[in-house]
Amino acid sequence: QVQLVESGGGTVQAGGSLRLSCTASGRTFNRNALGWFRQAPGKEREFVAAVNWSGGSIYSTDSVNGRFTISRDNSKNAVYLQMNSLKPEDTAVYACAASHFSGASGRSNDYAYWGQGTQVTVSS
Repeated sequence: QVQLVESGGGTVQAGGSLRLSCTASGRTFNRNALGWFRQAPGKEREFVAAVNWSGGSIYSTDSVNGRFTISRDNSKNAVYLQMNSLKPEDTAVYACAASHFSGASGRSNDYAYWGQGTQVTVSS
């Protein structure tokens, strides 16, 4: 059974940092892109960032550029999201996902496997 499990969420003050981790089990994703999405209460799921299979290509949404960094470690079957300069509007449940494809994408339909998510709350 394939599982993606996130960790590292929590509550932080505006301007602070968090590092999210996502570890996969049940199969390896060394040839698949990995991504992070988030969903705030009452809002639709939103793409945050994605990394291609090798880690050499990164794609992220404009609202997090310069603040969030995605990375992966294929030896650990894991993907990470370093979040700096957090803002209250970053508050959401953050979920990792593994793509059908090797290239990074912001389209949720490109992703085959999803984690349950971890809550990130940024207080003002």
